[in-house]
Amino acid sequence: MADRTTTAGTRVHDLNGSTIESAPSCCVGCVWWQQRRDDQPVDKRRWIRGVEETFGPWGKLYRDGGRTVASLQYGPADAFPRARRLPAGPPSDDAVLLTCAFLLDASSPWALQSLFLACIGEVRDGGHPAVESFGYRYDDDDGFATRFGRHHTVFPRDFLTDLGFRTLRTAGRVELMRLELRGLLPVEDHEWALVRAWEAIQARRRMG
Repeated sequence: MADRTTTAGTRVHDLNGSTIESAPSCCVGCVWWQQRRDDQPVDKRRWIRGVEETFGPWGKLYRDGGRTVASLQYGPADAFPRARRLPAGPPSDDAVLLTCAFLLDASSPWALQSLFLACIGEVRDGGHPAVESFGYRYDDDDGFATRFGRHHTVFPRDFLTDLGFRTLRTAGRVELMRLELRGLLPVEDHEWALVRAWEAIQARRRMG
């Protein structure tokens, strides 16, 4: 299992068939993104094996000692049939789709930033051209706590924008957003690399 050190005592771990039991309990058997419709049965273990054979780890866990703080799921867009039916979809065939996150400690939204950056770095190093995700445009008066609850299948648009994502399509308040990875710096396995990756993303946003 690959680790990425973040700060003392914390690590970002791969989410895969060997570590799935460390994910939040509601995520272990969840197949919402893997379904084409709600009445379609999906074998999660079979799905895991297929994705790992062709893509590799399909998510990240943020661990603090023996405690899971947050989890993130992503993978090739065609591994998540539900995405083709969402407003503003479908995602691009060449993209890695970032589908959902679960934050066990809502007072630590920075854990999601760490997972996003680890995902972006890994996907970029793997030669994939872009990451996409679905965003939601909240009212201006919606508070930070409202936007960063425990479970996300559609992320706050401003959170994705801050990471450098750009809108491809909109449907009402839902947007399909894309981050081009060409030109981003490789991410190495230590804390300062995450900081440099964040700075590179912010620089691209200012230039764009």
